[in-house]
Amino acid sequence: MNKTERIKTALNREKTDKLPYAFWTHMPGDDLDPEVISKKTYEFFKEYDLDFIKMMNNGMYSTEDFGCKADYSEIKQGGAAKLVYSPVKAADDWVKLKQPDVHQGAYGRELKHLRLLLELVNKEAPVIFTIFSPMTTANKISQNTLLKQITEGHGEQVHQALEMITETTCELVKAVMEAGADGIFMATQLASYDITTDKIYGEYGKPYDVRVFETANQCGGWFNLLHAHGNNIMFNLLKDYPSQAFNWHVFETLPGVTEARDITGKCLVGGIQRYNITDGKKNEIHHEIYTCIKELGGVGHILTPGCVIRYPLDKEVLSFVREAKESIEETMCI
Repeated sequence: MNKTERIKTALNREKTDKLPYAFWTHMPGDDLDPEVISKKTYEFFKEYDLDFIKMMNNGMYSTEDFGCKADYSEIKQGGAAKLVYSPVKAADDWVKLKQPDVHQGAYGRELKHLRLLLELVNKEAPVIFTIFSPMTTANKISQNTLLKQITEGHGEQVHQALEMITETTCELVKAVMEAGADGIFMATQLASYDITTDKIYGEYGKPYDVRVFETANQCGGWFNLLHAHGNNIMFNLLKDYPSQAFNWHVFETLPGVTEARDITGKCLVGGIQRYNITDGKKNEIHHEIYTCIKELGGVGHILTPGCVIRYPLDKEVLSFVREAKESIEETMCI
């Protein structure tokens, strides 16, 4: 099988010639330059012989064209990007924002990044573009005050903002698919019981998320992946999203892999705790890969970390992931 055939077979929950795998990280600084990030992403893909490419888009790109500014200085030390300025300081400020043109500004930069990467990849492997759920983008723009705005009674303004952000996100998805991507990786960072409730996410999150996935499906996306970020995820709300695959922080939080397989009926993407890769815990990595293969039988599964691999990166440990996978497959005759 080639890489595309392998991924399509896994998505169909059929037997592959070998277990497909991939991983991704951040490339701070480089991810603001489409030429540089596309080249480095392709080199990263080739170095580790990944089966698909999850684009390593800038983590704050969906906020920039709304007037926000971010600080990326802590990423190389294992931290995360932080918004340092937003024009939305209160719920009433949402009405002042204008809907951006996805072919200009930061959105346009990311589309250029995609086009350049697709030229380099030349159909060697599927490429999926990182999208943030509308509620995630709105929360970033509000500097993590969105839920406070909702509980203080500003739901109407929040819905108005989410409608505009969803329209923008859907326009971006259309442009991404037109450019030639195979699908989207949509990250929701608020669908967690540690953060909010079923009722709030059911009203302010899920309906908008579903619209984004429906747009991707309608535009020909065949590898659309939901990433449920964080612990204590709202599995009951997320399990029936119209995506082809489901990714979450396996072994860091429930559900377990067999439960997720049986209930979602989807291809599962995950299997390794990302911090075990960052911390070089080879025994833990080996055990997690073994457990996934044992429980899933190498069917309907794409091996990845549960989330982005944090810095510092160790190339020897990254190479070990593939070595361990292949060794276990051979031992278990998968």
